[in-house]
Amino acid sequence: MTDERFDHAPVLLDRVLELLGVVADGTFVDLTVGGGGHAGALLDVRPGLRLLGLDRDPSAVDAARRNLSRFGERVHIEHARSDDLVGVLAARGIDNVTAVLADLGVSSPQVDRAERGFSYRDDRSGPVDMRMDPTTGPTAADIVNEADETEIRRMLRDLADERHATRIAAAIVAHRPITSTADLADVVRAAVPAPARRRGGDPAKRTFQALRIAVNDELDVLARTLDQALDVVTLGGRVAVISYHSGEDRIVKRRFRTAVDGGCVCPPGLPCVCGAVATARPLGRRAIVASPAERARNPRAASARLRAVEKIEPTPVGGL
Repeated sequence: MTDERFDHAPVLLDRVLELLGVVADGTFVDLTVGGGGHAGALLDVRPGLRLLGLDRDPSAVDAARRNLSRFGERVHIEHARSDDLVGVLAARGIDNVTAVLADLGVSSPQVDRAERGFSYRDDRSGPVDMRMDPTTGPTAADIVNEADETEIRRMLRDLADERHATRIAAAIVAHRPITSTADLADVVRAAVPAPARRRGGDPAKRTFQALRIAVNDELDVLARTLDQALDVVTLGGRVAVISYHSGEDRIVKRRFRTAVDGGCVCPPGLPCVCGAVATARPLGRRAIVASPAERARNPRAASARLRAVEKIEPTPVGGL
């Protein structure tokens, strides 16, 4: 597993370099370092930056150490979840974080390995696993074969906006035990009405997405991670996040908006009198998306949304 190649095209690379390449010298934290594509490119153009790279996948950690070895002591890679950020910084005595990046979701190398259980393609069938860190925690099979029908239905609705959650949950329970990703995908496809199977891509996609998010506790981890990142970055430092589905993007928007408006609850259009304090400014009015050319080169970029903010001195919103 640790010899796996994690080489893949980093999404929105030019825009990431544009946003983070102007920060002060210090430590750049890549919270999902993967194969080190974004990190290596930023270190190349910014010799005054050092990297602290985190990843919960041991294969990614090994690949990042290999791929970024040319930078020597400028790079430290840790096997850790992104919401372990504060603890890792404290353990290493790092207090000058000037940039933070998180590229969320599952990577192509993870999907391509059948034994990881992320893929719904028949030619990549494997165990129903889906753990980002295969060394710990319950698997997707535990949910598929042990959770009650109500819980599965709720998960499909809340984590993947699955319209056919009721039918799919009932089918999963009826076909237990389900032991392979190919079997799971077939059960889901058969449960979806025929007209829906003929449009919108593979019917199993949303179910696999929901299971992966649930197994890895991705949304709660993301919320905690953003709070920590916004706290530890220095004044003038920047936090950037690339998300790939609406659930992730909503959390990023909400956390960034709260940093920008201080959580102001005053009516729109009226002066703020609630005492809200802003701690960041937005870098752009809306999410950055990939160009048609990048989407053609790299299908993973099609759903990517990049948002970023810059840390500022605490400023009363009423005085902005």
